[in-house]
This record gives sequence, structure tokens and C-alpha cells, in this order.
Amino acid sequence: MPPTPADHTGLPTSPDDPRIDVRRSKRRKRTVSARVEGETVVVLMPAGLPRSEEHRLIAQMLAKLARSGRRRGTRSSDAELMERAGELSKKWLDGRAVPASVRWVPAMSTRWASCSPGSREIRISESLRDVPSYVLDYVVVHELAHLVVPGGHPPEFWQLVRCYPRTERAMGYLEAYSRVLRSGAAGGGSAGEWDQEPGEGVGDLVDDSAE
Repeated sequence: MPPTPADHTGLPTSPDDPRIDVRRSKRRKRTVSARVEGETVVVLMPAGLPRSEEHRLIAQMLAKLARSGRRRGTRSSDAELMERAGELSKKWLDGRAVPASVRWVPAMSTRWASCSPGSREIRISESLRDVPSYVLDYVVVHELAHLVVPGGHPPEFWQLVRCYPRTERAMGYLEAYSRVLRSGAAGGGSAGEWDQEPGEGVGDLVDDSAE
């Protein structure tokens, strides 16, 4: 069976994709909505619609989600984030960083990312879903570098991170983004279980020694 078509957001584009969960309700009269739950797209619609109309509405909702994903400019799943980390490791770190997992975690109030060298797990805060792709790539490279040079941020760590050519630009963006979050102009998340884990805020993601 050929693979189901999908765009770069990782979402299905066919109404017949098995990852689509259609939930019909007699209480719904006209409205149709859709949301992403993990790897599944949940579509809520009125019950009793003809099959052809359901297909049309599902396709419409998938197109809307795809447009939203392109505007957001970030990958929609943990699997894609893991895949991207592998590509970045090969391209900028000679493949030396091999994480066991790279995944999104709920938005944190002070931590944007964390790496556990022992278990080789990398966590990226949902707060970074809306940043440009080059900024997210920088954060992932930064965390991957901890797998190669564990134990803080010594000079050799930053030397490795700077193999990624847009490091300086990304650090500048993160500094400005942090100020926006602190001012309350954007959601920075709330304290939760991940704030109790070792992790990194903007001060850890920016190399002040280069100034």
C-alpha cells in the first residue's frame, strides 16, 4: 500500500487517512472543527451528513490545519522533531550526538529545553513552537552538543555549537523573545513538572563570553 500523502507539517492530507478520527454528534447542527491530538487529527462534525459531504469537510479541515502548520513553521510531532535532530547532528556535529529521544514538553515558565546526557533524552518546551525554524534548529543543536560535551558550557562546548552557522542570529532572537515573554506580550507557560527538571533558559542558550 503506498504511503498516505502528507505535507511537511506531518499531517495527513487525505480524508481516508487512518490517522483521522471523525467524531459525529447529533448535538452539532452546522459547525465543524478539527484539532491535532498526538499523531491523530480529530474532526468534530454533525451526525447524519452524506459521505461525500463528510469527505469535503474533512479535506477542508486538513487544509486549514496544514496552513496553520506552515504559518507556525514548526514540526507538529515528536517523531519529526527526533528526525530533524538526527539530520542536524549529521550536518553540524558529524553525527556524534545520538539522542535516545527528542520530544516536546508542556510550556515551562523558566526552562526552554533540557538534555539528560545519562539517558540521552532531550526535551523542547512548547514555548518554542512559534519561533522561526532556524531558532528551533539552534536550540536542538545546543541540546545535542550536551551529548558530546557533557557538564555545563565550557569553551569547547560553545566551539561545537558554533558549527551551526546561524548560532549568533538565533541567540539574538532568543534574547529578544525572552524579553517579550517577560513583558507578558506572549505566553511563556506556567510552572510545572518540567520546571523541576534540570534545564536551560535564555541565559544558558546565549554565550555571553563571546561579547
